[in-house]
Amino acid sequence: MSTGKVSKNNADREYQGVKSSDRTGTGTKKVFGRMLKFDLSEGFPLLTTKKVWFHGVKEELLWFIRGERNLRPLVLTGVNIWNEWPYQRYLVANKLDKKYPKYTPIWEGKMKEFIEKIEADEKFANKYGDLGPVYGYKWRNWKGANGKGVDQLAAAVKDIKENPNSRRIIVTAWDPSVLSEVALPPCHMEFQFQVVGKKLNCFMVQRSVDTFLGLPFNIASYALLTHIVARVTGKVPGILTMALADTHIYLNHIKQAKEQTTRKPRPLPKLRISSKLKNVDHIESDWIKVVGYDPHPAIAAPISV
Repeated sequence: MSTGKVSKNNADREYQGVKSSDRTGTGTKKVFGRMLKFDLSEGFPLLTTKKVWFHGVKEELLWFIRGERNLRPLVLTGVNIWNEWPYQRYLVANKLDKKYPKYTPIWEGKMKEFIEKIEADEKFANKYGDLGPVYGYKWRNWKGANGKGVDQLAAAVKDIKENPNSRRIIVTAWDPSVLSEVALPPCHMEFQFQVVGKKLNCFMVQRSVDTFLGLPFNIASYALLTHIVARVTGKVPGILTMALADTHIYLNHIKQAKEQTTRKPRPLPKLRISSKLKNVDHIESDWIKVVGYDPHPAIAAPISV
């Protein structure tokens, strides 16, 4: 007997998502458990339906690869995508968070002053620019239960060269023992490499996915990481697979996301890496470029902290 209700199929339910509150107070629509695959031989996956800031992607990844944990090196390259988190910690530490409420004009103005001081004053940056043992720091400086340090990225490179059939070529940033110390617990938590002949594949796991702002960066970042590691190990980039858990769009990004879906994708750009790049411990920013990138215009959207 018909109830008179229209029954949506699973795809429709998944497309609509579930409306949910979240840590930031912004609110999201979310789905859980998605997978993306990119064949890196077909072009560099830098979104074309809106402009993605490749300079920011590149400088953040190089910051990760160097094992950094302080904001200042990023700021000095003109990259401000991490600013909000140490700034908010600074306000809380100095009991200014009530005086300067989030996202108000005065909050924005004081953040600009904070970043200017981070850039100009190394001592201030050492105190307030520290993000804790985030991503790259854990990649290069994991502290084990025995107290010994592990350079996970260097170990992965070594295994790709010397033990390519290994199923243990894994780098993780998720350390439950230090989550309270980091400005933002790692969203992209872990990645694993697989060697198939001359091809290097990468599988990344992400617990939390800001689909509109964060995901385009994540796609490009792990594609670039795969290219870099392939270069230093004598391989060619293969397939990038991304396993996405809590996959969400913030409610204040819905309008922008709808605009993006009206745009027609354009041909993907190519990545060019200088032959000077020989190892992960010495990478110059200008050795890495994208060519043939012709995206639609950028679409601005606020970050939720």
